[in-house]
Amino acid sequence: MTATTAPAGHRPRRLTARMRLTLSYALFAVAAGLIFVVVVYLGLRWIPNYPLMPSNPRDRLDAPSRGEVLDALLVTCGYALAVLTVVGLGGGWIIAGRVLRPLQEITRAAHHAANGALEHRVALAGPRDEFTDLSDAFDEMLERLQRSFDAQQRFAANASHELRTPLAITRTMLQVAAADPGGQDLPRLVGRLQDTNQRGIEICEALLQLAELGHTAPALQPLDLADAVRDAVAAVSEEATARGVTVTAEYGPAPASGNPVLLRQAAVNLLHNAIRHNLPADGTVTVRTGPDPDRPGRVLLAIANTGPRLTPEAVATFTEPFLRGRGRTAETDPSRRGHGLGLAIVAAVTEAHQGRLRLTPLPDGGLRVELGLPER
Repeated sequence: MTATTAPAGHRPRRLTARMRLTLSYALFAVAAGLIFVVVVYLGLRWIPNYPLMPSNPRDRLDAPSRGEVLDALLVTCGYALAVLTVVGLGGGWIIAGRVLRPLQEITRAAHHAANGALEHRVALAGPRDEFTDLSDAFDEMLERLQRSFDAQQRFAANASHELRTPLAITRTMLQVAAADPGGQDLPRLVGRLQDTNQRGIEICEALLQLAELGHTAPALQPLDLADAVRDAVAAVSEEATARGVTVTAEYGPAPASGNPVLLRQAAVNLLHNAIRHNLPADGTVTVRTGPDPDRPGRVLLAIANTGPRLTPEAVATFTEPFLRGRGRTAETDPSRRGHGLGLAIVAAVTEAHQGRLRLTPLPDGGLRVELGLPER
């Protein structure tokens, strides 16, 4: 049998937390007073029960007996417990309200977040305690949710735009061909349609790869990062030669645990960016693998290329999906045109391997990329 949980709006009503705390405070105060009364009462029971006599027999002494003292004590304590109950309820209500006030702020922030206002923050002031820790954790969660939500919105909008572009181009070419069937160069039209269709396929494949990396942990195995990088350099050597870019590689041992296919793809994407966003002529790309000199216990893939000067603000956005070297604008040269997902895939591969990706603009122009992984 499966247990079901009632929705929040249909939960049975019970006393509020403030009322329960108030009753707890009052009950504790009355219980403490009652214990005190019992102790005093039991203590007075030990008083000898014999009549008191004055030192002078001619004097008259109206001293109460032990029974009369105990009776008076019970009456007085009854009134005291009644007053203590009222004070406990009133004081407990006030104290509980002050204690629960931070929770009310967090509840209001949660309702704002549930209604879509993720920019609202609790921001409790005062010294650090359990409530401020909860408030800071809640604010941090809201901030991460807001960043994630904004990134998802940008990703959905950009993906829609990227996928719509080849479809719109295909529709335009087909409409032109349908309007003037006899005046079309069919081989050229078919070639353009194939190129456009291939571009849409590449975008879909990249999106699927990003989605898979975000939800499925890759299968890892012992490897040498240098082997994956060596294969990647061989894969892009023809393009580098065609563009007049010189690639210099130094393959130092870099033992790690990873997925060779994904790491090779990440290296290929980094090399494509380094080659395509280089100088118009006589550009260079340097590749190095080996131990990370700044972080013991990690291995490093470092790729540096010549090219135009970049600002740190621009470089910080390069791993955002669909952001190309020229921003959101595609290259006019089809051989240089990408889908803007290369570095986003590299960042996802690095995160899946618990690695670190660092992009640094070089003073004389170009970019240095460091992909670090835990050493095996």
